Amino acid sequence: MNWLLEQEPWIRLGGFTGVLAALAIWEILAPRRSLSISKPYRWFNNLGIVALDTLAVRLIFPTAAVGVALLAETREWGFWHLLEFPFWLKVVLSMIVLDFTIWAQHVMFHAVPALWRLHRMHHADLDFDVTTGLRFHPLEIVLSMVIKAGVILMLGAPAVAVLLFEVLLNATSMFNHSNVRLPRHIDRVVRWLVVTPDMHRVHHSWHPNETNSNFGFNLPWWDRLLGTYQGQPREGHESMTLGLNLFRDPAASRLDRLLIQPMIGPTHSYPINQREPTDTKPTERSK
Repeated sequence: MNWLLEQEPWIRLGGFTGVLAALAIWEILAPRRSLSISKPYRWFNNLGIVALDTLAVRLIFPTAAVGVALLAETREWGFWHLLEFPFWLKVVLSMIVLDFTIWAQHVMFHAVPALWRLHRMHHADLDFDVTTGLRFHPLEIVLSMVIKAGVILMLGAPAVAVLLFEVLLNATSMFNHSNVRLPRHIDRVVRWLVVTPDMHRVHHSWHPNETNSNFGFNLPWWDRLLGTYQGQPREGHESMTLGLNLFRDPAASRLDRLLIQPMIGPTHSYPINQREPTDTKPTERSK
């Protein structure tokens, strides 16, 4: 247990840097869209947010989610300790429950105005690449950790499952936000197993009904099962407009302005239940 706790930051850092580097190279070799803003400018500010997020979590939760899981294991807290499940099954089920928790949390951050103020910083990015998947307000990251910790304690999720989930979630978030081109026939298959960039890019459209679809970060099943799946953007991937109407100025993506975005403007632009008549029958075609 002590070894896992000591190595957790390095395992996560290794996974993060490896996936970030691989996707950054892929974006150069096979980009899906042309970027509208300077990449160095966006990367400096988006990665600056990552540094602040990491600092905030480590200050408030020194042992992060894995430490919470180790505490639950040591004290035998949680639902899994009441059942004679095989260890591997507890690991798999814990990862699935945690993934659904993140999906439900994401929906909640769109549905509750105060939470949308925090989350919309992620949606205000005017381009869509691997760093978009890392761009979350520090207060949202801290609140997400509180929610995850609660679920981990209630389940008694094994620490190995939590570490695997954290590494996988970070990797898939970068992947499904990356500006990479997948052949259409491959995307159609892969999006049944994991959220693909073309699937999640719909969620970053400036059209409200598209913004309020495809909430998954890792497993794509929750959107399909619960009615929030939309196959393609109405304007096609190359032509669609990303971001939010309230933050069209590239200066709004400067690090200091990102931190104060929750205090700027109204929250009513993207109501969770808004559906436009022309969008009730989304198409699977894309440009």
